Amino acid sequence: MEKKLKAFLDDAFKPYGNFPARKDVEQELLANLLEKYKDLKASGKTEAEAYQATIDSFGDVTEIMEQVQYAPKAEPEEDRSIGKMLKDTFRSAKRSRSKFSSSELKQSDLSETDLTGADFSFSSLAETNFDKAILTTAKFRGSALKKASFKGANLVGATFAGSDLTGSCFDHADLTNARFKAAALNGATFKEASLNNTNFSHSDLSNVSFENQTLVGTIFDNSSLKQASFKNANLHDASFHHSEVKHTIFDGAKMDKITYALLKGAKANLDKVEIQ
Repeated sequence: MEKKLKAFLDDAFKPYGNFPARKDVEQELLANLLEKYKDLKASGKTEAEAYQATIDSFGDVTEIMEQVQYAPKAEPEEDRSIGKMLKDTFRSAKRSRSKFSSSELKQSDLSETDLTGADFSFSSLAETNFDKAILTTAKFRGSALKKASFKGANLVGATFAGSDLTGSCFDHADLTNARFKAAALNGATFKEASLNNTNFSHSDLSNVSFENQTLVGTIFDNSSLKQASFKNANLHDASFHHSEVKHTIFDGAKMDKITYALLKGAKANLDKVEIQ
């Protein structure tokens, strides 16, 4: 599968020739795509289904190239200390729409920082702390964000398409209009988060809890919701088209008639729900 995905990337970037950062960009993207593929396979998809969902999560190559032109130039290895990286990060964070694409910032502390419109696409951000940060319309396309913390962060309109957010924390965060298309969210937490009009389509939400949440206009189309829980949640205009909900928990949930009909058609267990 690695060869097949590498061939896909080679073909996608063929029109752009051998631009300076091509090797690094393709290596980073290949690693992200492979991890996405493995997560999809582990969720029960066939090879063909997992491959198709993986390349669908890739997005528009022209958008990627827009990010590449802003990517920071490589520095000598001796200059790439964590201390220097953090200083550069905070210096850049003072400017709106900062560019951090393809950056190595894992385990960094960016809590309570104003990063409105910042671009972290294709970056390594595992275990990074964004608690209470302002990240309105920020972009995290294709980024590695395992166990990152966004507790209490303002993420209105943020984009996480194709990112690995396994085990990440979004407790008390404002995710209104945020987009998680084709994201890996297995085990992520959303306790008391604002999720109105949040788009989780094509994502892995296995074992995620939305218990006691109010979800208005939230989209779960084509997503895996195995063992996810909506216990005592309030669902209004939520969308579950073509989602895996046979093993999803809806006990005590309240929902409108359209949401109920969609879930019933997907063979969800709705014996203990209330129709409003």
